[in-house]
Amino acid sequence: MNVHPLLRMLLWPLSLLYGAAARARVRMYQKGWLNQKRLKGTVISVGNLTVGGTGKTPMVIWLAEKFLAQGKRVAILSRGYRGSNGSSDEVELMKFRLQGRIAFGVGKDRFAEGQRLESQQPIDIFLLDDGFQHLQLARDLDILLVDASRPMHGERLLPAGRLREPLSAMGRANLVVFTRAETVPGTSEAIEKLPQSPVFSAATRLLGFRRYGNGTQLQSIQEIGTGPFFAFCGLGNPHAFFRDVQTWDLKVCGQAVFADHHRYTQRDVLSIQEAGKRAGAKAFVTTEKDAQNLCALKFEAPLYVAVIALLVSPETDFHNILDRLLAAKIGAAA
Repeated sequence: MNVHPLLRMLLWPLSLLYGAAARARVRMYQKGWLNQKRLKGTVISVGNLTVGGTGKTPMVIWLAEKFLAQGKRVAILSRGYRGSNGSSDEVELMKFRLQGRIAFGVGKDRFAEGQRLESQQPIDIFLLDDGFQHLQLARDLDILLVDASRPMHGERLLPAGRLREPLSAMGRANLVVFTRAETVPGTSEAIEKLPQSPVFSAATRLLGFRRYGNGTQLQSIQEIGTGPFFAFCGLGNPHAFFRDVQTWDLKVCGQAVFADHHRYTQRDVLSIQEAGKRAGAKAFVTTEKDAQNLCALKFEAPLYVAVIALLVSPETDFHNILDRLLAAKIGAAA
């Protein structure tokens, strides 16, 4: 979210009011003046402090896989931001990756969605997607993600800046994860020196590429050819994707950026293909989220979808602390 310095200055008073309202709202929940609603299952929130992508969806998928491997019955609760008909691009992405192994509750009232799921089947773990500010629903654990590639020092609150809450809100988190740590040298070492506990780093890991419209089979970089490729995306942080593409050593001859959650039209597809042709591209590459937003539109040229995962470090420590915190929370509530 880039705001012109002059506009940022003009919006600053509104940011002060926004910050005061955000603090007051948190305080009212902490004091019990506003009531939180609690589901029967354990609730783990995954969220952030800023607008724009920080890797919440890959983290939710990573956690879902972890708990499924433990034999837990898992559900994901999501607002379905900028979606329709009870779904969204990110929800469809998670459904595609998790292949029917978990339940989904999508809607503004996530407590009601959770109750609906609990009335249909037992749920051990609810993963509350983008839930750090959704204080209406009580949670047993808050995992806060921070994008290491976009420092928050000096950042302002909405609408003058990217912050949804003051930085002091980090104190509510039980676990803090700095994502995209591989893009900032020394991040992992710096985290080890932080007095707050526990804090972890996470890097983006490429699992492979799948051919758009051709199932779930993954191909390696060697299998998709040498390019050159034309890259495009509609994300909250598009530069992160283009940086990843460079890290993967894909030969890129051009790129295009669309608004976050952009729903592509056939005209968009033709425009992308024309731009790629002018740049000399032999194939195209995009993200899993964008693949969902292509809505099964026909793409004449080869289009590869980058499939990624988070690599949390140190992973064993993260697993152990997560399990220990959950056990302590559940034991205290019993």
